Amino acid sequence: MVSPDWRFVASRPAHFVAFGFGAGLSPFAPGTVGTLIGYPLFVLLHALFPTIAGVVVLGILFALGCHWCEVTGRAIGVADHRGIVWDEIVAMAAILFFVPATVAAWIAAFFAFRLFDVWKPWPIRIVDERLKSGLGVMLDDALAAIPAIVVVRVGAELVTK
Repeated sequence: MVSPDWRFVASRPAHFVAFGFGAGLSPFAPGTVGTLIGYPLFVLLHALFPTIAGVVVLGILFALGCHWCEVTGRAIGVADHRGIVWDEIVAMAAILFFVPATVAAWIAAFFAFRLFDVWKPWPIRIVDERLKSGLGVMLDDALAAIPAIVVVRVGAELVTK
């Protein structure tokens, strides 16, 4: 198993992106740090594209992420190494397309996503345990994004009534 460092991350574009442009090297909670990178990605996509096109671009980034995470996981020797955070980045950016554009909703989205990503309730846990590939890395976070969106949207509806 390779112990990733800046040299490893900079050695290939796939590693650089999979490690969230270096965020995955954080010694403390790299998944949480990676999740935060989802916010500027969302802001960039939202500024450049209409909503539907932004979601399509995220779909493309998801598909490319399957490859980048696969390549990086194989190079490290661990399919879902904790430093691979592209999955958190894309999932968080996707969540922001589907929740209210308020500070409270964005904060709630962060915590809801981290909860479901760490907790991994069914079927997220099954994907995480059985699909040891780039697709598995990306898919478990995409699945964790769904209940996070539901929780934030329902919470927002309850607060506004």
